[in-house]
Amino acid sequence: MEKRLVYKPLPSYLTIKTSKVNGLGLFTLENITLGTNMGMSHMKIKDTLFRTPLGGFINHADEPNCAKVELLMKNDSFDYKKWNLMTIKDIKKGEELTVQYTFYNINDELNSKNSVSFKDGAER
Repeated sequence: MEKRLVYKPLPSYLTIKTSKVNGLGLFTLENITLGTNMGMSHMKIKDTLFRTPLGGFINHADEPNCAKVELLMKNDSFDYKKWNLMTIKDIKKGEELTVQYTFYNINDELNSKNSVSFKDGAER
C-alpha cells in the first residue's frame, strides 16, 4: 500500500482544550523538552498575516514557555516570513503552551472584554 501524506494541524503530542488563560488553548499530551520545534505558527505574505492552528490557539503569558522564531523565506519566485513555535523551557504533560504576544498590543480594558487591539486598529 502506498504511504500518503496527511495534513495534521497539530503535532500528535498537542491538543486544544479549555484554557484558564482565555477561551481555548494548546496543551501537551506528553512532556516536551526545551528547544522543541513544534512547527509553523504564523506566516506573512506581503501585508497579510496567516495563523495556523498552533498560532490560533496559543495564549499570551508574561512569562511564556514558548517563543515564535522568525524565518525569512526568500528567493526569485517568493518572499515571505514564517514563524515556528519553539519551547524555551521543559514543559510537563498537561501544561498549557504560552507565548508573549508580539503581533499586536494587549489593552487591559479590551482584554477584560476578551478582545484585543491589533496594530491595524481593529478589535478582534
